[in-house]
Amino acid sequence: MLPVPDAVAAKLPHLPEAPGVYLWQDREGKTLYVGKAKRLRSRVRSYFANDDMASVKTRHMVNLIADVDTIVVPSEAHALILEANLIKEYKPRFNIALRDDKSYPYIKVTLQEGFPRIYVTRRLQDDGAKYFGPYTDVGSMRRSLNVVKRIFTVRSCNYNMPDEMPERACLDYYIHRCKAPCILAQSMADYRSMIDEVVLFLSGRTDEVVSRVRERMDLASEALDFERAAEFRDVVNHLEKMEEPTVVLEVEGGDRDVIGYARDGDDACVIVLRVRGGKLLSREQRFLENLDAEEDTAALSAYLAGAYVGLKERAREVLLPFDFPDRELVEEALGTTRIHIPQRGSRRQLITLAEQNARHLLEELKLASMEADERAGDPVYELGRELGLQRLPRTLVCFDISTTQGTDTVGSCVWFENGRPRRGEYRKFKVKTVEGTDDFAAMEEVVRRYFERRIADEKPLPDLIVVDGGKGQLSSAHTSLDAVGLGDRPLISISKREEELFIWGRAEPVTLSRRSPALKMLQQARDEAHRFAVTYNRKRRTMRTVTSELLKVPGIGPVKRRMLLREFGSVQGVRDAGEEAIAKLPGFNSDRARKLLATLAENSPIQ
Repeated sequence: MLPVPDAVAAKLPHLPEAPGVYLWQDREGKTLYVGKAKRLRSRVRSYFANDDMASVKTRHMVNLIADVDTIVVPSEAHALILEANLIKEYKPRFNIALRDDKSYPYIKVTLQEGFPRIYVTRRLQDDGAKYFGPYTDVGSMRRSLNVVKRIFTVRSCNYNMPDEMPERACLDYYIHRCKAPCILAQSMADYRSMIDEVVLFLSGRTDEVVSRVRERMDLASEALDFERAAEFRDVVNHLEKMEEPTVVLEVEGGDRDVIGYARDGDDACVIVLRVRGGKLLSREQRFLENLDAEEDTAALSAYLAGAYVGLKERAREVLLPFDFPDRELVEEALGTTRIHIPQRGSRRQLITLAEQNARHLLEELKLASMEADERAGDPVYELGRELGLQRLPRTLVCFDISTTQGTDTVGSCVWFENGRPRRGEYRKFKVKTVEGTDDFAAMEEVVRRYFERRIADEKPLPDLIVVDGGKGQLSSAHTSLDAVGLGDRPLISISKREEELFIWGRAEPVTLSRRSPALKMLQQARDEAHRFAVTYNRKRRTMRTVTSELLKVPGIGPVKRRMLLREFGSVQGVRDAGEEAIAKLPGFNSDRARKLLATLAENSPIQ
């Protein structure tokens, strides 16, 4: 049991077994971590129960703890929301961090005013206004505003109308950018009707706007108000010809938010695709930092509680890529928004699209921060997800052993980077310590020698280690990794018969779909390692056979043997070359060539 700080020990017996939030604090009173608990006393005590912590980050945090503060709430759902709010306020160093949480702009429509205005803001207030956003793509937001200003005559002044009214209209009135409600040239009812159409447009319901404007155009035409009808006609034409800059594609009908997730090590990206009326209207993203050894489920839960729950504009349905432990609490906090985790069909395709977007943005972050040289492909992300790896397997090595009836045993190692072979990093090994046929011992030697040299040369280590074979080869490889201090490095084996993946530390194998891009990438690495090993084995066997025959020829030393093999390729090549060709080589003459051919003829297996 870890030592409990005096201040914490004094509070522990008095903590309730009730839902709440706890705040770990250091000696200076700074908040280190904010967490929620179903039972506060049990959760706080669990940090000191034993020293077998899940991660280095947790162990380090416990060493810094000096005090704890707690807040009791009525339910777990309240604890979830309070935890998210306190994380935003204190920004504790050991919590998962949502990057740029307050920096994204919104389009604000001041519906609480008699003559509403439309402008950009970065502050959300509960003031009766309607907010659209947040816009992570500021260019998309600006385009939407420009369309509104081009089509609708929204006032640009800051008067508190109707309490404040200017004496005369501004320039916008004379260039037909505003109808001057400030001097009552446009009635409040007419102005607010136009604002309703702006709200529909910003919500992505352009068809409804077109329908309403066309009705008003027809009424004006029937009333012989042709100038007014022409204005409505122009608006309709603009809307019908304009391709909305935020609309990406048509999907299955309905309103929903689709969340995609991608992770690489301590960083992750969460994407929200907003589908309204069957149209994919916009994409919003958040980056998560400081994940360390946190599970993906914890990262997704942190985003939902810390950012998504607080959004003003949410659909009634949100699609998630996977389930997480706090689902019931999040659903309770979301109110009318229901969570679905589709496994197949069109909804699952939307999840796939969101995940591709998340991977794309995460790769951009890695490239911009110089943490990656090039993009990782989708198979790399899929492999990381299927294996449950917290760090993306951008680089992997694959080992194979090749032997011929217990002789000429060799090993190979191929290097793949971002799903593609990097042949400059291929390595081959002549197995030195193994007699006879023992693939397990050979694998152990090859893996150990490879990583010993890699560490000694201070070269980068792969994110994932793959061995060709089953549990035996997997265990042998781990023995070597443990010996060189890399026992915690992700390690798997792939069997040829069933294409099962055995993961070190898991009892049951993982079976991927035969069409899985991740499996195909592993198969390519396995086959490449096998090809490289077999090629080296054949070369060794050929050299041994050729050398043994030439050793029987008197007067042919190592230098002449190498010359003959380099010139003619094999013993049969020497036989076929003839006396004249051999005599032309340095150190040979006709007499030596005749003796060489005669000796080879005597030792020929064909009599």
